[in-house]
Amino acid sequence: MDNSKDFLSVINEAYPKLSKGHKLIAAYIVDRYDQAVFMTAAKLGETVGVSESTVVRFASALGYDGFPEFMKDLEEWYKSKINTVQKIGAKYGRASQSELLTSVISSDIEKLEDTMANLDVNSFELAVDLILRARKVYVVGLRSCEPLARFLHFYLNMIRPDVVLLGTTSVSEMFEQMIRIDEHDCIIGISFPRYSMRTLKAMEFANDRNAKVITITDSVHSPMNLYSSCNLLARSDMVSIVDSLVAPLSVINALVVALCLKRPDEVKTNLENLEEAWGNYQVYLNDEINFIDDEPILNYSLRKEEQNGDTNE
Repeated sequence: MDNSKDFLSVINEAYPKLSKGHKLIAAYIVDRYDQAVFMTAAKLGETVGVSESTVVRFASALGYDGFPEFMKDLEEWYKSKINTVQKIGAKYGRASQSELLTSVISSDIEKLEDTMANLDVNSFELAVDLILRARKVYVVGLRSCEPLARFLHFYLNMIRPDVVLLGTTSVSEMFEQMIRIDEHDCIIGISFPRYSMRTLKAMEFANDRNAKVITITDSVHSPMNLYSSCNLLARSDMVSIVDSLVAPLSVINALVVALCLKRPDEVKTNLENLEEAWGNYQVYLNDEINFIDDEPILNYSLRKEEQNGDTNE
């Protein structure tokens, strides 16, 4: 067993070659390591729906001499995760609020600079081309990446038709939403540590259907790269319980701007139609009405202007 590799990296690298049963175990451990760490081989197999011997063989498939050695690594990895709060204390514990603010923002700036220096321009251009040529675009990002997926989905809808946001807590529901995906479509998967196995499964399914796969993730070692046609890498690491998503959001912003520049007339038409709809149906007016003396503040302001005009006369 190569002890130089992170426990999660061992699973991620082996994942494509694992059997169906072993993939079930891998997905459960990555998504629920805090529960798996306390299980025996028999209990893990019962929970996932495979035999105890399959669990034992899973450890061997990852390069371990046996299940006990595998569990030892899992326990060590688990301990490193629950010590996150201690790391925060070590880094920021004695810092003043202003120092903390400066430190976090400086860290984000460093990630932006690193992302800008290392992002593959060819992959970026390929991603823009794939999104524009696809019949339908699927966007998936779960847990802390869900806001990024929603943001991207919102603006893609202004640029082109047929954009689907895969938002679900169930893998089976996700597959149901993707049942018609094929070689004419593309999927954009967004995932950062701790990587989402549900996102990875969606990308694997899309790849099996010959759809184009675009990933937005943090490094070349990310399992999200296993099935992608092009990889957009953005730094996200931070000594905190909160993921730093500044650099990934900046990459998404760049994607949106590049797509707009490719289809300026269509975007202009869509925005004009939206403005007309907002005006006709008073979308924002209704959302922002305040009441004074049981009257909408807009009418109240107009009435005040009329009263002032009468007084001046």
